[in-house]
Amino acid sequence: MAAEIVNPRSDSNTGQEGGAEPLGDFDPAFALHRGGKMAVQSTVPIRDRDDLSLAYTPGVAKVCTAIAEQPELVHDYTWKSQVVAVVTDGTAVLGLGDIGPEASLPVMEGKAILFKQFGGVDAVPIALDTKDTDEIVETVARLAPSFGGINLEDISAPRCFEIERRLIERLDIPVFHDDQHGTAIVTLAALRNAARLTGRALGELRAVISGAGAAGVAIAKFLLEAGIGDVTVTDRKGIVSSDRGDLTDVKRELAEITNKAGLSGSLEDALNGAHVFIGVSGGTVPEAAVASMAKDPFIFAMANPNPEVHPEVAHKYAAVVATGRSDFPNQINNVLAFPGVFAGALQVRASAITEGMKIAAAEALAAVVGDELAADYVIPSPFDERVAPAVTAAVAAAARAEGVARR
Repeated sequence: MAAEIVNPRSDSNTGQEGGAEPLGDFDPAFALHRGGKMAVQSTVPIRDRDDLSLAYTPGVAKVCTAIAEQPELVHDYTWKSQVVAVVTDGTAVLGLGDIGPEASLPVMEGKAILFKQFGGVDAVPIALDTKDTDEIVETVARLAPSFGGINLEDISAPRCFEIERRLIERLDIPVFHDDQHGTAIVTLAALRNAARLTGRALGELRAVISGAGAAGVAIAKFLLEAGIGDVTVTDRKGIVSSDRGDLTDVKRELAEITNKAGLSGSLEDALNGAHVFIGVSGGTVPEAAVASMAKDPFIFAMANPNPEVHPEVAHKYAAVVATGRSDFPNQINNVLAFPGVFAGALQVRASAITEGMKIAAAEALAAVVGDELAADYVIPSPFDERVAPAVTAAVAAAARAEGVARR
């Protein structure tokens, strides 16, 4: 079976009772979503009795028996090796927050069709009616035999860190929290190219990250893994530093590996002399703080729909400006990463997604830009057809190099 990316039922409810859109005037978003954005489609014909006997009983019993005797055959004779579960509890959906599992489904469907459109990977949206960490881990672990990988999505911090860690420990298939690692991969790719454009090395740069949630923590760790000079992370109370007594376990761990400069105080204090600003928190950064950064900084203001630093302000000071919006150049968009990451991992039946595989994805994504590199083009478009194949190949090769590939 394959996840279809068109909606064959889009007109089926027209005129039926309850068919009016929730808004008084026509809204294309509601029109597009009516009936859902995906369906299931058979990949084999069932035209007659012979087809039926092969696709179902009695023919299917032979395949079941073979898999029972040799469990690895499940990858060859079912869709397991090419399908991902997109799992959420609806607690951190887009910028909407905790809106619940039902309200999260349009986003999870969207994620699933992006998997198919950009990576050729089938995906199934699963919204869980629980916020309990133990229940989520147990539920996903029990569902895992049906899938080749688990994409965790829109689960609030700090629970998302423990959920991912425990599932990685428990399962022998890739588990990937896209809000963390997808964002980090694309951010690093853009930063590598920004540094290349301006003749700087990552090791020379000090970055400030506004936001110590899932994305902020992952980006900080990933940039350090990639060799950046220093990272300072800030939350609502200021710089995450070891001298604060109000830190969670996750932030305490973060304080131990970041802020080599020993800074304390506010976001504005952190930005003074910094080379890079990465916004994953919302809010507005005062222009005076932007002006205090080092000469020709990089400003990646990724909050949607309102960037922490509006591009008009950022361009007064920055050599490179990126946002999370599609109507400005240099969009930091996770769709550049997760389809290829999973496609590569599934291609080689990887048992996990390693740091090396994520670094390889970022390097491949950055390399797509090539000689076209410019201040308004440090990251490719999601519609660039070179992206997914490049990321897929790099991730598969890295999986083999790191010993987690099983074919």
